[in-house]
Amino acid sequence: MATMKLQNINKVYPSGVQAVFDFNIDIKDGEFIVLVGPSGCGKSTTLRMIAGLEEISSGDLILDDKRVNDLAPKDRDISMVFQNYALYAHMTVYHNMAFSLVLRKEHSDVIHERVMWAADILGLTPYLNRKPANLSGGQRQRVAVGRSIVRNPKVFLFDEPLSNLDAKLRGVMRKELKLLHTRLGSTMIYVTHDQIEALTLADRIVVMSQGYVQQIGTPTEIYTNPANLFVANFIGTPPMNIFETKLSEAFELTIGDTLVEIKDKNIQSKLKSYLGKEIVIGIRPEHVLIDNDDQKRIGVRSIVTNYELLGASALVHFMIAKQRVIAKVDERVLFEKNDPIVFNLNLEHTYFFDKETGKRIYIEGEV
Repeated sequence: MATMKLQNINKVYPSGVQAVFDFNIDIKDGEFIVLVGPSGCGKSTTLRMIAGLEEISSGDLILDDKRVNDLAPKDRDISMVFQNYALYAHMTVYHNMAFSLVLRKEHSDVIHERVMWAADILGLTPYLNRKPANLSGGQRQRVAVGRSIVRNPKVFLFDEPLSNLDAKLRGVMRKELKLLHTRLGSTMIYVTHDQIEALTLADRIVVMSQGYVQQIGTPTEIYTNPANLFVANFIGTPPMNIFETKLSEAFELTIGDTLVEIKDKNIQSKLKSYLGKEIVIGIRPEHVLIDNDDQKRIGVRSIVTNYELLGASALVHFMIAKQRVIAKVDERVLFEKNDPIVFNLNLEHTYFFDKETGKRIYIEGEV
């Protein structure tokens, strides 16, 4: 187990392209950190710099209070699990897991003890004499993890380890990795483009875009208090509904053909400097207020364009001023295509963003 600090880490390639800008984080001993973002955002490059597979252009990588920028990968006591498993096809599961210890010239009794310990944790004991070709995708991934944990490194790195698995197996492996972290108590850094993995696995999430860290926080903080429009739109399934509108001098927002008045004095005080300006508002699907159009007279009228039953919940799709909107409702609330509905903005759960910068205008709990 270990602590780690990334201080003003930058990565600039010889071509002049900068992949990572001023990355800063303090990682606690035993913490599970997930780097998440779209392809090309710099998350895997950051992981490879931590592993020593990429040179750090500037900044300091501190492992247990020691600067390790210039240490070779083998000397950092860090283990990495790759997306493609990287198993030796001619070796059995046992020898794949033992190989790194053999290279370190550990005693055979120590090697056997460590391999059997890891196999027991990962449920691989019945497969130790098989070769990778005779294993399922999930079993191969567990072997790759097992090869990593037998070394008992200070830090585990995971580079999109579940992306080659089908959806059901990914769900199973997420649970297994979370249980493994709980059992080992090790420091783990995990890279993924899948925000569901980030929300379910992480102690803290680092959201990245175009080489920059957008926000660092717990899954709850990231989901309920996104720092900017990118985080708000990237985290959450289905994504947040986004509207561009104008805040009038009378604290009114135009949604479709309807004016929505902001009466809350606290919200008014936060938005005062945006009077007369265009802003962006967001509302998550579970907070969208819709009703059948039989009795309701106040609100924005629309019609259902699609209804998706998810089991315990359902998604209702409709349009507001050429903007697609998704509402997440209880599965007992039944809608059909072309049903008339009325939409109202729930200001208690509405997010306000600066249109120019994309930054959150205010965050709940801030003074």
